Amino acid sequence: MEFKTAVFYFLSAILVFASLRVITARNAVVAVLHLILAFFSAGGVWALLQAEFLAIGIILIYVGAVMVLFLFVVMMLDINIDRIREKFWGYLPLGAIVGLIMLAELGAVMKANYLTVLEADAPQVAANVSNTKELGRLIYTDYVYPFELASVVLLVAIVAAIAITYRGAKPSKSSKVADQIRVKAKDRVRVLQMPAEKQD
Repeated sequence: MEFKTAVFYFLSAILVFASLRVITARNAVVAVLHLILAFFSAGGVWALLQAEFLAIGIILIYVGAVMVLFLFVVMMLDINIDRIREKFWGYLPLGAIVGLIMLAELGAVMKANYLTVLEADAPQVAANVSNTKELGRLIYTDYVYPFELASVVLLVAIVAAIAITYRGAKPSKSSKVADQIRVKAKDRVRVLQMPAEKQD
């Protein structure tokens, strides 16, 4: 078995395991850590396929989006942040293990020399055209309608997430000093004339 094939199976196994842990973990922090590991593993697979632009994109964009996703989870489920901070040292070993696995994946991909895949498996493009330029040409020519449809779906998802997490404006307890100065006693106190009652 070639080294590149071994790296591919290594990344794929970690990707499948991390994906299963995302949907089976009961703790939101553990699920987020495994989701980051899954995205990083998927980026390594893309790098092995000589799609370095997609690999960098999935790592920078999606791993960054995981933090926003975790923020929405906290807002929607009313998770107590103080309790999570108290368990920081308990989550530290798992976070360190995830970080070490990510470093091992990065080293394996770099060692596999992912920029030199087999010529038979790689699409033949002109020598003066980069992968990023070719990807942009395909997105805005052959796949422009699916790309626009995906953009609309993402926009709807953003609006829906904001609508779900919005809970209305909080009542303000501030007072206006100008209204307090202009107030008059006759406007606030009203004297009522009541007939006297005789007691037997």
